[in-house]
Parts: sequence; C-alpha cells; structure tokens
Amino acid sequence: MANSKMAFLAFLAISFLCGLASATYKVGVGRADITGPPVEINFMGYANIKQVGRGIHTRVFARAFVVEDEKGNRVAFVSADAGMMGYGLKREVIKRLQARYGNLYHNDNVAISGTHTHGAPGGFLMHLLYDISILGFVPQTFEVMAQGLYLCIKRATDNLVDGRILLSKTTVLNVNINRSPTSYLRNPAEERAQYEHDTDKTLTQLRFVDLENNLLGAFNWYAVHATSMNNTNRLVTSDNVGYAALLLEKEYNPNKMPGKGKFVGAFCSSNLGDVSPNIMGPKCSISGNECDLLTSRCPTGEGDCFASGPGKDMYESTQILGQRLADAALGLLNEQSQESTAREVTGDVRFIHQFVDMPNYNGSTYNPLSRKVDKVRGCQPAMGYSFAAGTTDGPGAFSFEQGTTTDNPMWNFVRDFIAAPTQEDIKCHEPKPILLATGRATFPYEWQPKIVSDQLLKIGDVIIAAVPCEFTTMAGRRLRNQIRAAASAVGGIDTEVIIAGLTNIYTSYTVTPEEYQAQRYEAASTIFGPHTHSIYMDVFERLTKALMRNETVDAGPSPPYMNDVMLSLNTGVLFDGHPINTDFGYVKSQPNKVYGINETVKVTYISGNPRNNLFTEKTYFTIERKINEDRWKVAYTDASWETKMVWHRTNTILGFSEMDIYWDISPQTLPGEYRIRHSGEYKYILGGKYPYEGLTHSFTVKED
Repeated sequence: MANSKMAFLAFLAISFLCGLASATYKVGVGRADITGPPVEINFMGYANIKQVGRGIHTRVFARAFVVEDEKGNRVAFVSADAGMMGYGLKREVIKRLQARYGNLYHNDNVAISGTHTHGAPGGFLMHLLYDISILGFVPQTFEVMAQGLYLCIKRATDNLVDGRILLSKTTVLNVNINRSPTSYLRNPAEERAQYEHDTDKTLTQLRFVDLENNLLGAFNWYAVHATSMNNTNRLVTSDNVGYAALLLEKEYNPNKMPGKGKFVGAFCSSNLGDVSPNIMGPKCSISGNECDLLTSRCPTGEGDCFASGPGKDMYESTQILGQRLADAALGLLNEQSQESTAREVTGDVRFIHQFVDMPNYNGSTYNPLSRKVDKVRGCQPAMGYSFAAGTTDGPGAFSFEQGTTTDNPMWNFVRDFIAAPTQEDIKCHEPKPILLATGRATFPYEWQPKIVSDQLLKIGDVIIAAVPCEFTTMAGRRLRNQIRAAASAVGGIDTEVIIAGLTNIYTSYTVTPEEYQAQRYEAASTIFGPHTHSIYMDVFERLTKALMRNETVDAGPSPPYMNDVMLSLNTGVLFDGHPINTDFGYVKSQPNKVYGINETVKVTYISGNPRNNLFTEKTYFTIERKINEDRWKVAYTDASWETKMVWHRTNTILGFSEMDIYWDISPQTLPGEYRIRHSGEYKYILGGKYPYEGLTHSFTVKED
C-alpha cells in the first residue's frame, strides 16, 4: 500500500503522454456523517425487535460524487451506509438541495443508494412494514440522515474541478456465496452455463481524478450483503463494505481520522439479493450439522440454520472481508500502466427517471429464453410465508420455513384480521401463499410502496441502473444484459452497465420468474408478484431507449406524501441523573497504568444519554497520544475500527447511565503515553441540555 500513490500517478502520467486523456468532466466528491441515535433505537435490516442500539463500533457515512459534462448536464450519486433508501428521505434531500441550488438538482438526476448495512438506526423509511420493528418513525434518525445526504452532495458540488473518470474491473473471490443456491438452479441451464459462479464476483470501480492526475475518489460496486455483523450486534456499524471504505480512505488520507480527508472511497451495493458474506455457509447452530438446502431448517434440538464466516466471530469476519474488498480496490488503483485494465470514460452525461405504479402495470416483454412475447402484470404488494422464515444470515421466528408454497388457516386468520387479500390477489401472487397483504393494509398508513422509482444515470459509456430493491444475481445479470442490448441497438455504443441496488425507495426483493417458483425468502419478499422482474425488464428497456434518443418520458404518478401521518412508539429522553458524590463525566473505572500490544483498554464514565447530542461530524470520545508536555494529538475516535462505545442504564427511574469505552491496541499502535476523553450532554430534570466532559489519567502503551 505504501507505493500506491506513486504507482497510480505513474500510470496516469504515461496515459496522458500517450494521448489517452481526452475526455474532460467537472467532477467532485464529498462525504458526511449520517450516524443516527446510537442507543435505545432499533436497527434496520434484520427486523429483530430485540436488536436495540447500545453504542457505536464505527460511525456511518454518506459518500457522493457529482459529474457534469461540457454542456452542463449533471448527475449526483450517493452511497449511504444505511440499510436502504426511502423516498420520503430522498424528497427531503432534494428539497434542501433546491433551497440552495434552485433546480440544479432534482429527482431525475440524483440517485441515493444504501449499502445495506444491518447495523444502523432505523425509523426513516416511512412505510409501516419497514418501520414497525423500529417501533415507528424516528425523527432524529430522519433528520441526521437528510442533513448528511444533503451535505455530502453539497460538498461534492463545492469540490467540483475539471477532471477525468476511469473505469476498471477485477475479480474478487472468497467474499460472497449464494444463500439460495437451489433457487438459482431453477434458472435455465443454458443461461447458467454462461457464468462461472452463482454470484457475481466482479468489482467495478469508477475513479475520479483532476487534470493534474490527483486522485479524488473511487466508487466501487460489488454484490454482497452487509450482514457479516449478525442480528446479535447492538453497536452501530457500517459492516464489511463500510470497513472496506474506511480502509481505502485511510490509505489516501494519511494521518486523518475516519470520515475526514479529501479522498472519498465508497463500496456500493449491487445485485446482492441472494448473496451472503457468510462464506463458511449455513450450519445448525447447536449441532454444527448441515441445514436442509431447500428449507434452511434444522432438525429439532439442533438449533437455527445460521451462516457465518470466515472469521472466528462477526467482528473478525467483517474485518477479513472488508480487507479483501479494500485490497481489490487498491489493486486497481495501484496497477502499472502496462498491466492496467483501466479505461477512460468518455461521452456525455444524461439521466432519466420514471415513477411506475407497479400493481396497475400491464405490459409485455420479450422473453429471449422462450423467444416469445410475454404479457406481464403487477400485483398488489404482499409478503409470502417464507418471508417470516428469514434467511441464513438472520433466521426468522416461529416455525416458518423457506420454500413454503402452501398456506395455514391459523396464519391466514391473523393475516385477514390485519388486511385480507382478495381472491384476485391470491391468484396474482401464485405460487406465493400470502402471509401479509400489505397492499390492502392502510392503517395507520401505507405498509409498503406501490409506486416505485426507476432511474438511469449515463456518464459517458457507463450506465448506472438505480433499482428500488434487492435484485438477485441472475435478475441483475438479465437486467444488465437488457440495458446493454437496448443501448447498443439505439445508441450504437457498447456500454458498461452497473446495477445500483436499494436506491431511492425500498420495495424488498426482485427474483427471476423461475426463482419465484421456489418461494424461498427472496421470492416471498418479491412484493409485486411473479412478473415483478419482467416488469422491470420492460420498464428499463424502454427507459434506456428513451435515454439514448435523448427523449423525455412521462414522470409517472408520484408516491404519496406521508410525513404528516407518521406514528412512533419511541420516547424521547426524559432526564439524566447521576449517583451522589459523582458528576457527569466522572471516570468510574480508570485504565491500567501500562498496556501491551493486543491488549484492550476499558474505561467507564458516568454519562448522559447519547441521544441528547449525536455529535454529528464530531465524536463522543477521543483517544489522545502525548506528543510533548504541551501537546496531545487525537489518535482514535468513535469512528475508528479499533474502538467501541457501549452505553447502558444503571437506574431507569433516576436516569442513571454509564458509558464504557474499549480500545483494542493493535500492532500498528505507536508506543507512548495516552489518555481518553469523553464528551457528552445531559438533560436536566427541569429542562435544558448541558455539556460535560471526562478525562482519564494517562497510561502507557509499551513497545511489543
């Protein structure tokens, strides 16, 4: 890694002298903190009501790039360390952008994608099914995300310079596996024979440089669930892809704290629907035996079917996979000119967007496998029985099994009490047995979206397909091929197509029609029925042709505005208290005097509730190293991988709480004298919030 900058600059210098530097864009990158309330709020992803935040392992960030061509056509793309994106949130971001920039940014030229971490605070999606395990809407989460998403685009805009874009790709093995391999095998053999693996192993990178060949940023797309941290995790985390981003940024922002520095590196979601990072595969949690492949169930007494790996625990697994992804991205940036796979992106910037009413969609699409035109229609949103079974990354509850194609009178009774599907709904979704008729549920507001956001961003000969859900491997492959073929047929150019998953609005999963028949978790969560993927193929083909012809399309029906009907069972902080003879910031447990490499420092403070102040763009604590008698330098923060912040109540009635701070001393740690500083706010029982600070005594980290 040490020679990464020199190698990259050498490649670009040679490329320039050879006349390869021909296309000029205005390019800019930006980053912002979007860490929501780290305690007492449920995380979004596993839908596990027990997964309530207790602190921070790593902060979560939003990373953006902005590109403008010579004619002033502009697009903005954001990758956010979040489970997914909600349209209400995007609408608020556009509102804030337009308050500053007028109509420079709008719904059509801004795409916001989630990395799919399952370890960040929820309550921002504004649809009941997705917020119900969070106990409803969380204004604090929504606000910090809206402001951070806006801010990262603003910073990218402020950083715009004349520059160039290069595209490169590499194969990354030992990072993902298919978690529904039996469903994948439902796809035609001749189609599967075109691919070596049952998941996509290609990492695609867009790198941004200025005209002096200074590296500005690198955005990488790779298909893998951000679920190395399992549903027992209680600390805010950006998971495997987020850790990869931290490593990449650390390489090009030396001596900067995580989340700081000019270089922006992102790892973005792609067609990850059936793709797990738990590469040791599923095993029965008690016996260690193999799970049943079709149902992902274990015999009675052998535990849950749970996948893990490659590390000894979820932290090590996250670290290993994040390192592998970062190494792959760095490898592309470090390539020497004679062996480089990078090519320059050339051409104009375009964009197209359309809202589509999925339940009322009727159309047709050409099926290249059957060589016939298929009629397609959408269904009212509904979740199948296998949705409740969960996945091998996070098993569900009760006795539900993946692959279920028959219903149960008891669960149907429960379903009908909430909202009953019509006979037309039941027939439309076959062979999915409907567990939740979310499209028919209206109390207290819409349970799942009916109107989706379909969008394409064209940057030269690269097309980013912003899809509003989790496409499975083969579903994504087919869509890429469809868009590429349409662009070639109409525009006469060969394009690189990137699937950007979980973008703009969230509508669960999309599987191929063949995979839908298996009714595993992903198929049961394909909410618009068996033709969902065919509809997307139809819509994106039409949008691609319009994009290449520079034609406009009808905007489509806008999603409903629901900000004024949000409900929440989450309570605010009433007040904070502390025991007699102490104060906020009091160090209850001091560090030892001396530590060695690979040991862990733990200190405990009397604290206020972290929800009183999220310390956005700041930190709840610093680990400081002594430089001289008058100067201490911050070495680690709450965004650092090596640290953990764990908060817990000690007396609910009196409002007492404590903050534990852990620091794992790595072999890279410089020896010397250290101390730990904690900052917070407490809420006074009579009103008002007040800052406090606590500082440990100093301690020594000795040489190994």
